[in-house]
Amino acid sequence: MSALTQPAASAGHRVVLEANGLTRHYSVSRGLLRASATLRAVDGVSLSLRQGDTLAVVGESGSGKSTLARVITMIEPPTAGTLLLDGHDVAKASAAERKALRRVVQMVFQDPYGSLNPRRTVGSIIEEPLVINTDLDSAVRRARALEMIAAVGLRPEHYGRYPHMFSGGQRQRIAIARALVLNPRLVIADEPVSALDISIQAQVLNLMMDLQERLNLAYLFISHDLSVVRHIADDVLVLYLGKPAEHGPKDIIFSRPRHPYTIALLAATPRVDAVGKEKAAIIRGELPSPLNPPPGCAFNSRCPHATERCRAEAPAFREVDGRRVACHYAEQMA
Repeated sequence: MSALTQPAASAGHRVVLEANGLTRHYSVSRGLLRASATLRAVDGVSLSLRQGDTLAVVGESGSGKSTLARVITMIEPPTAGTLLLDGHDVAKASAAERKALRRVVQMVFQDPYGSLNPRRTVGSIIEEPLVINTDLDSAVRRARALEMIAAVGLRPEHYGRYPHMFSGGQRQRIAIARALVLNPRLVIADEPVSALDISIQAQVLNLMMDLQERLNLAYLFISHDLSVVRHIADDVLVLYLGKPAEHGPKDIIFSRPRHPYTIALLAATPRVDAVGKEKAAIIRGELPSPLNPPPGCAFNSRCPHATERCRAEAPAFREVDGRRVACHYAEQMA
């Protein structure tokens, strides 16, 4: 089957990723005389993603975005919660089933300079997933690789060249080709354009959106740049210290944010009204250590609206105005 074969119509917009209460904790040593601590990198994330849709996961560095990506791609196991890929419970899957599920989800990394082996040709890099995961012969693998090279806007002669001969944007196209050569249903894109020049970012984003439409792909798109998220996402999940702060359709999140942290993030982007900027101007302090999060609401130490209730009681993640939000006073944040 061609690497660019359109998925069967019967697949429609089926759910390809579902997570419920997903957590990833690490035990961190604090020295000989101190007890170890628990780093709660991802702490109770639930989400659902259908083929053809893009869910953007946003938040500051240290919010848990990349850890969530590693759990979903099965690079790391979850500490708790359930993870379903293409309807299969990863925790209950056999070794053979897990190997098959690795073909369902692939990843595009942030750094196009570090994610490609400089000692291998472009053709070899793109074919590597086929070597590992299939029994295809070399001629078929080469044909697939050339098909993917064309699909991402590169030329056949690039097959035998090395990564150092390409620009950053071209290298990221190679990485995208490698991710798609196995016909995945879900692609995790971890800051895929943040290392690229502004002039190249739109080209790569447009390529990703075109491939998504042609192949009915689901994207989990990790970013700290909300101007990029505005361009590509259908839904947005805002993480803070590993916990979901707000989750809903992009248009609702951008036009009517209900969590003070979301308001602060949006105020840092160019297309925000003066009211949002004024609210965010008094956000203070740095992201707390995930080894020692504040009690109550995780955002209370930086929130200009925090009350004693916020400092004592963690807010429920609840439905408010067409999205879910973890804030006691979400209704007042309009």
